[in-house]
This record gives sequence, structure tokens and C-alpha cells, in this order.
Amino acid sequence: MSVNPAQLESRRSDREIDPSKHRPFVSLVLPAFNEEPIIDATLQSLLDYMAKLESKYRWELIIIDDGSTDRTAALAEAFASQHDNVYFLSHFTNFGLGQALKFAFNNCSGDYILTLDADLSYAPSHIERLLETIQESRAKIVVASPYLKGGKISNVPWLRKTLSITANRFLALAAKNDLSTITSMVRVYDARFLKSLPLKSMGMDIIPEIIYKSMILGARIEEIPAHLDWSSFKSATTQRRSSMRVVTHTFAILFSGFLFRPFMFFVIPGLILLLFSVYVNVWMIAHFVGEFSALTGVEGFFPRASAAVGAAYANQPHTFIIGLLSLMLSIQLIGLGILSLQNKSYFEEIFHLGVLSGRNREPK
Repeated sequence: MSVNPAQLESRRSDREIDPSKHRPFVSLVLPAFNEEPIIDATLQSLLDYMAKLESKYRWELIIIDDGSTDRTAALAEAFASQHDNVYFLSHFTNFGLGQALKFAFNNCSGDYILTLDADLSYAPSHIERLLETIQESRAKIVVASPYLKGGKISNVPWLRKTLSITANRFLALAAKNDLSTITSMVRVYDARFLKSLPLKSMGMDIIPEIIYKSMILGARIEEIPAHLDWSSFKSATTQRRSSMRVVTHTFAILFSGFLFRPFMFFVIPGLILLLFSVYVNVWMIAHFVGEFSALTGVEGFFPRASAAVGAAYANQPHTFIIGLLSLMLSIQLIGLGILSLQNKSYFEEIFHLGVLSGRNREPK
């Protein structure tokens, strides 16, 4: 069913008097954009699976259509109208994954919020394992990871698989974290913790942003091995679309890596350039020494040194230009790296204090 804020508030009140409230309440969030060929099958698969878990969990399914231009919204809304615990939300235009998820999170009523891909490339069977892990571990986030030991990838094109592995290794290095997957959207969150995070990303970078801000707060993040499988969509009538466009996703990954560890983008290149500069400048000094030794008829150290520099530059101008420019650029990069690390430290401190202050203001 389509919902508005008043209906959502009424829905929450009804649940507070539910006699079965001892069961954890789970909000499943399913963002969708132009998923007309698969949306009905996806929703039915989720309902069939969750029906098997009703002895353990109360649950709701929130579909958020992010401005689809096909019949996704109409099909999802029609499906929701036939089920009491399925709710349909919609953006008139496509705002991006981040905005869609934030809108959905604000309308979730569960103790846990579990996000899924509309294509179910991670089968519904991951839901129970994610929920069991977050309850047993008391973690704030549990991520489904195909790259963890015991995980598996099937029928994913080589290029996409390679890009995904590279992106996750890069982000893990940048974050100084042992997570094997940072970009997977299939996760379960402690709802109260997730709603306390001030999230700003409008696009796909919301996925690593949540991890980054959770790490600042020292939140416990766990993973379970998962199976990423694209085989079920070989027979789709339209070519399978990845929800993460490669170019956009690449820029999002690079930006997220910068947020995790700006040191990598400034100081490391600066040090490499500094080593190159030292090498070139050693040759510059060698040319100067050679010219200085060969000069005759010039009295005094400084006049002779000045003449030697002029002669060395006249014979090897590229050595002087490259050596001095690379030295200046390396110093600038290292300086920017130090400033970015300082700013990152300030941001993390302010963010941490801001979140704690917000929690302290919450009604008990």
C-alpha cells in the first residue's frame, strides 16, 4: 500500500500493542529503479521466504521506487495494495540510491533494517543468516560478503567482477579495516543506530559512507559469507542492468576512498614525487660540480659557482626545470596531505560529538 506520515504513525501505534511483540521486528527495504521485468517475481519471492520466518520475526517490506520511467511503480504499488505488511513509497523523479534509502529508513518501524537488491542477486536465504548474526554478535551492521571465506560469485561478467574485487580491496586498504566487502548493499542494521547517523550522500556512495561513519563511532561491523549470483537473469527479456553504473560507481569509490584515507591521495604521491625529484636533482648537482671543476679564469667561489650554474643550465636545462618543479610539487602534495589529515581528524571529532549530542537529546 502507498503510505503517508500519518498512516505510518498509526501503523507504529498498532504495533506497540501487538501481543507478539516479543518477536524482533524487521524492516526489509527494497529500492527499485526501472525493474519492471523482475519486480513482481522479486516481491513474491520475498513474501514467500518471509512467511517461513514468521515464527521468529515480525516484518514489513518497504518498496521505494526512485523515479522509475517504466511500470515499476505501478506494479509495486499494486502488489503492496494486496498485502497489509507491504508498503510502497515513491520519488517522482530519480534522486539516486542514497536519497531513496534515506527516505525508506525514515519510514521503517523495525528493530532491524535489512536492505536488499531488487534483482535478488543475493538470494532471500541470506536474510535469516544476517538476522541471526546481528542478534548473536550484538553488531550494529552485518554485511553479506561474497569475498569472505566461504563466499561465492557466480555468473558475474569478468570485467564487473574484477572491478568489484578491486574496489573493495581499495576501500578496505583506505579504511584500514579488515572487511572484505564495503560496497555490498545487502546488509542488516541495528535500526536505532542507523537512524542516529547523519547521512548526506545522494547516490551510491551512501553504501561506503555508512561504513565510514560507523567506524568513526567505533561500531561493531560483522560479515557473513554470501553467494552473489546473476544466473537467474539470463532469461530476462531485457538485458540485465546493474544497479551500479560502472563509471559513476568508479568515481563514488574514489571519493569514498579519499574520505577514508586522504593520506593515500596526497602524501603517498608526494613522497613518490619527492624521490623522483631527489634523483633528478642529484644529476643537476652533478652537472653543476662538473661545470664548476671545468671553469678557469674566474676568481672567487661565488662568481665561479654562479657561472657554473649558468653553464650547467645552458647545457642541461630540462634537468633543472624538471628537478625544481617536481620538488615544489612534491612539497605541495605532502603539505596538502598533512592538511587533509588534520581536517579529517577535526571532522571525525565533530561528527562523533554531534552524534553523541543528538543521542543525549533523544527522549528516553
